[in-house]
Amino acid sequence: MTPGWLQRLFAATYDPMLARYERRGLAELRRGLLADLEGAVVEIGAGTGANLVHYGPGVSRVTAIEPSGPMGERARRRADGSGASVEVVRAPAERLPLPDASADVVVSTLVLCSVRDVPAALGEARRVLRPGGRFVLLEHVAGEGSTLRMQRLLEPVWKPLAGGCHLTRTPLTSLAAAGFDTSGIRAVRLPMAGPVRPGLAGVAVAP
Repeated sequence: MTPGWLQRLFAATYDPMLARYERRGLAELRRGLLADLEGAVVEIGAGTGANLVHYGPGVSRVTAIEPSGPMGERARRRADGSGASVEVVRAPAERLPLPDASADVVVSTLVLCSVRDVPAALGEARRVLRPGGRFVLLEHVAGEGSTLRMQRLLEPVWKPLAGGCHLTRTPLTSLAAAGFDTSGIRAVRLPMAGPVRPGLAGVAVAP
C-alpha cells in the first residue's frame, strides 16, 4: 500500500504535472470523449476530478470512484464548481460499491495503468453497465520497438514515483477478453512525455 505521505504528495503535484499537457491537447481529448455523454456515469479512478468540467448537460449524475483519500478530496472541491451532479466515493475500481446494471457509461481516463488488477476492474465495469452500455477510455499503453524498450527500462523506477503507473499495459487486449466490443477504439498519440505518448481513445460497448 502506498504510504499516506506519498499519496498526499502525489495528489498535490498531480495537476501541476499535467497542466502543460492539458494545454497541449489532453483537455481537448477529454472534452471530445465526454461532452456528449448521457445518463448515469461512473468514473473509475477519478483522481483530482480533471474530467468533471467536461461533462455536458446530458449527464444526469456522475459517481466518481477514487481509492486515494487525498485525490478524492481534491475531486470533491472540483465537483462543487462543475455543472454535473457528482458524488465522490472512495473505493477501488476492482470493487465498485454499485448495483448491477446501474450505469449507462463507465469512464476511464489515465487509470488502467495504475489499477492493481485490470481484468477485475473491467469485470466490475461490465457488471455495473447496462447491456449496450459504453466504456469510454483515454489511456496510455505499451508502445512498439524502441518505445517499448524504453518503457520496459523505465518502468521499475517510474511506478513508485507515479502512483503505481505501469508503462507497458495493453488494455485493448484486456477489454476484448472482458467481452467488450472494441471496434470504436483508436490509437492516438498523447500530448505527453515520451514514455506515455502511445495511447488509446474511444468507446467500447458492453454486451
